[in-house]
Amino acid sequence: MSETDDILSMRLRSHIKQVALERDIYFNRLTHFSVREYVRDQLAMHGDVHSHQFEVRGELFENLVLDIPGHDGGCSSPVLIGAHYDGVVGSPGADDNASGVAVLLELGRSLTADPPPYPIRLVAFDLEEMGLLGSRAYATHLKGQGEHLRLMLSLEMLGYCDSTPGSQRYPFGLSVWYPKQGDFIALVGDVLSIRDMRRLGHAFRQTGTPCEWLAAGLRGMIVPATRRSDHASFWDAGYRAMMVTDTAFLRNPNYHTAGDRPDTLDVEFLAHVYVGLEKGVRSLR
Repeated sequence: MSETDDILSMRLRSHIKQVALERDIYFNRLTHFSVREYVRDQLAMHGDVHSHQFEVRGELFENLVLDIPGHDGGCSSPVLIGAHYDGVVGSPGADDNASGVAVLLELGRSLTADPPPYPIRLVAFDLEEMGLLGSRAYATHLKGQGEHLRLMLSLEMLGYCDSTPGSQRYPFGLSVWYPKQGDFIALVGDVLSIRDMRRLGHAFRQTGTPCEWLAAGLRGMIVPATRRSDHASFWDAGYRAMMVTDTAFLRNPNYHTAGDRPDTLDVEFLAHVYVGLEKGVRSLR
């Protein structure tokens, strides 16, 4: 790796260290709060962070929102990029989803310093693990406001890689079409986002990360595993959306366990994912 790659990997590791803590809202409220405030502080380095509050069982929770204007100054619809910062009981959640949050925070740095022509909106969602509650509240809010999105991207577990043959599993009927080793990044989108999946996939492959994609019809209802992240909330609200993922439990044996620790991640793989994603986001038209 070059010196630039080493610096990127160091930053990603630093974010993961701060977020990969047991941070569920049942037994680790204080850590959940500290992780949220870390994410807020990191995003606030790049602009004003807005709080989107939503209520669950009489209690308020927060999605954190950073808007990055496009460099052409126009008012086109934004590309929304989101990652959830909450976790499950008993797991530090390094891959799920400190890896996604780390990439989100690094995108905040690079896209603010050199914005694309169109606006970007970065959102850190809460309560994904309770049933996509934060993203559902936010997607419903946007729909109620009549706000359009160019595309929504959900960053859901990005840092686990295993090149061993047989390390990658699939929902029933899909294994014949895809690799048997878990060393690629996957894009899961709706039919309307096929063109964008191709663009992003090309950007990943150009930067050295193998990429596979799947168009999930009927908002993912045919293959329920394709709905297990915040993009599904935007599908249901009528927005074009896709998930960027290392395929979670279909690859990572530490999913939702105490074993989902930072030392199990491949940070070099994660850095390549970040580079490909940033290039892909800039390629959208």
